[in-house]
Amino acid sequence: MTTKITNDNLVDSAKVVRGDTAPSSPSEGDLWYDTTAESLKFYQGSAEAFVKVSAAIAALTSVSGNLYAGAASTLTLTGENFLTDNLIVNFTQTSDSIDVDVSVTPASDTSATVTVPSSVYSNVTSGNAVSITVTNSDNTTSSAQNKTALAPPSGGTVSTSGSYRIHTFTSSGSFVNTISSLDTQYLVIAGGGGGGGEGATYGGGGGGAGGYRNSVPGESSGGPSSAETPLSLATGTYPVTVGAGGNRGDLNNGSIGGNSVFSTITATGGGGGQSGTASTWPTSDGGSGGGVGGTRDAQSYGTGISGQGNPGGGNTGSGTGGGGGGAGQAGFDDCASNPVTAGTKHHGDGGDGLSSSITGSPVFRGGGGGGGDRGGQGPTTYGLGGTGGGATGASDENGTNATTATANTGGGGGGASSDDLNSSAGASGVVIIRYQLS
Repeated sequence: MTTKITNDNLVDSAKVVRGDTAPSSPSEGDLWYDTTAESLKFYQGSAEAFVKVSAAIAALTSVSGNLYAGAASTLTLTGENFLTDNLIVNFTQTSDSIDVDVSVTPASDTSATVTVPSSVYSNVTSGNAVSITVTNSDNTTSSAQNKTALAPPSGGTVSTSGSYRIHTFTSSGSFVNTISSLDTQYLVIAGGGGGGGEGATYGGGGGGAGGYRNSVPGESSGGPSSAETPLSLATGTYPVTVGAGGNRGDLNNGSIGGNSVFSTITATGGGGGQSGTASTWPTSDGGSGGGVGGTRDAQSYGTGISGQGNPGGGNTGSGTGGGGGGAGQAGFDDCASNPVTAGTKHHGDGGDGLSSSITGSPVFRGGGGGGGDRGGQGPTTYGLGGTGGGATGASDENGTNATTATANTGGGGGGASSDDLNSSAGASGVVIIRYQLS
């Protein structure tokens, strides 16, 4: 039986166009043979583009990872029919005026990752939900998945380096964590000890560096010892204490630096340098130990804490103060006749600190303070500050007070000279926290 097709059987007539450019002003149902893609496509309507006949229908079933207001992150998309290239990810949020497309190459037909563009995270408001869809190379668009923007962690001075977000505390404050089970690396350095005061004929010892605790893989904690284990933090507010530097001694010992604290991590303040005055000879233990005063016996230097620092320098008879211990090296003894024992180090020098790249570039911190000199022994008998912020000791021969320890390094203060040239205070510590957003 033959059926005759009449105009009564036709609802619309379809036009077929061949070429490498889509027809202008198409109507729903129009056909176009795309000579570039070598595929037949049909027009779905004014709100849609041409779609391949028998096109693969894109589906987005889940979005993992977090979207942050004000911080970059990476999302993982899971679904079906992502095809092999040119997957368009669309972010839409009406109240924040967001409508942004990003083109990515799928990892597979069912998975893709996308870095949230700055035009999204810089404009979205915390608590607002962003709609995410994908459009595959067959020009089919998935239904939307919503992702609520979170506020990122806050506190201190925030910076970025590579994939890390970094919080630097140069004074006490709070770290507010908004992310469950956040893996954090830290550098916690206590305040350095103050330099010891002068004596009638003897120099004061250098202050010890503040305790140095570091969990950056491949770097060192004080001692030096291996890096500690990073912390996994629950959401909440974590008070941060940045230890102050210890006060300088006048006719007495320098004071111990203040502790620095982050979560369960406490770095102990550096030991104060001992005075050159014979009546004040107690030891000056701390994160790193303070150096001896010029009259004290060889074993009276301050000890350091294992995993945080080193001992101060001892006394072998010259009357110059011993150097304060540094995070990476012990302080040096006071005797001017001792040979150079490490690089350019000599009598009374503070021990060197350690380098960390937690902020993206290497920085030395935690140097011990140098001891002050005993006059009449030549212009180089005072101790130099250790690399990493340690202060240089005072010098009668040069007529100079001790220099200033570098702030926020935990460096030790320099010792006083034997003739009223002043010692210096220890440096304040620092707390640095970093993590990767996902």
